[in-house]
Order: sequence, then C-alpha cells, then structure tokens
Amino acid sequence: MRNYFTLNGTDSRDFGVYISGQGTFSAPQMAYNVIEVPGRNGALIGSEKRLLNLQLTYPAFIYSNFKQNIADFRNFLLSQVGYQRLQDSYHTTEFRMALYEGAFEPEVVPKNNAGRFEIVFNCKPQRFLVSGETVTTLTASGSITNPTEFDSQPLLRVYGNGILGIGSQSITIAGVTDPYIDIDCEMMDAFYGPASRNDKITLTDYNFPTLAPGTNNFALGSGITRVEITPRWWRV
Repeated sequence: MRNYFTLNGTDSRDFGVYISGQGTFSAPQMAYNVIEVPGRNGALIGSEKRLLNLQLTYPAFIYSNFKQNIADFRNFLLSQVGYQRLQDSYHTTEFRMALYEGAFEPEVVPKNNAGRFEIVFNCKPQRFLVSGETVTTLTASGSITNPTEFDSQPLLRVYGNGILGIGSQSITIAGVTDPYIDIDCEMMDAFYGPASRNDKITLTDYNFPTLAPGTNNFALGSGITRVEITPRWWRV
C-alpha cells in the first residue's frame, strides 16, 4: 500500500503524491525557562505549561507524470492560508493542524517521469483525536469522560439562559435571545454565527472551562435546556 495525506480535505493522491511516514512519530517540546541562581547548585526550571510547535517532514514521491503533477501540487500547497487540517494514512484516528512551510527541491529521475522531495509542515503540538469531533448532547445534568492525559478546550453550544456547571467551573449565560450560543473555549470567544456574544457570559475566575482527564460532570441549571459538547480530545 502506498501511503498518502490529506490537507484541508484534498488528497495528495490527486496529484500522484505518496509519502513515507518515518517523520510522523515525533513529539513536541515542552516550553520552560531555566533560571540560574547565584550560590545555588543546579538550575530552577519554570514550566510555561505549554507545548511548542513542531516541524513535520514527509519524504514524498511522484511515480509518473512528474512535470504536471508537481506543478499542480506546488500550486495547491501555496494556495493554503494559515493552519489547515492534516491527516495521513499512518494515523487514521488522529489529525494535526498544520501550516505548509518552505519550498522543496525535487530530485528527478531521467526523462522527468518521476521524482522525490520533502514536504515540511509547521504543526501545532497536538495530535487531535477524530473521536474528539463527536458531539455529545446533554438535555439534563450528566458527564463526559476525557480518555487522554491532557486538558481539552471544548466547543460548547448552549441552549437557554442560566448557569452551566462544568466540574468546579461554571458559565453564567444571561440575556441570550438567539436559539443558542456557541462558546469556543480554545478561541476564548462566545458567538452566534458571526455575531459576538461575549457580553452574554460570565466565567468562573474569568477562565474558559477545560475538560480534565477522566470524568467531567456537567450541571445544567434552571433555564439551560440543552448543551452540545465537541470535546476536542488530543494527545502528543
């Protein structure tokens, strides 16, 4: 089987491009500060509690019609703006958010029928789980289980006004007249369609909720009729 990737929904095989997966198993680096203290042995480590972007390199191959395929593929890559969803056939249950980075210099066989090159992406550190895109709907208080070792930042669609409890955190929603309000805990934004609704929510300690590893309890207060949770599970 020849392996491939999809970027922003487009399959590399559409351009005759196939990949090797030897660079797909790398892990991100933790961001931290090293503090040297005069008169003290060793160093103090201050964690920033975040992971750094990583560089993902695919060795890539085109086996036929190289001249046309490489031209079309190059134009496709350079037309992508910002982070895009990247998924490959080595890791079918997860995906990354990736930015195409840099040019490539193909090594072409005689008669220009085939060639090989490297494709480099600048990726967010998370390997997002496809299962984390499944929406869980609660119409009464209940729970959802985070199967990973990391806090996730969910997308919440909340119907009604009132207090939504998430573990020890809560969101108070008031004055919403739209059918629902979307609360994106990663983007730290509340909205309905293109319209901001940040003035309709109040957060515990001004922090957007996260879903911790293990069981997360949801308490739907009076006036909250339904919540749809897209959990966005991830691992590294």
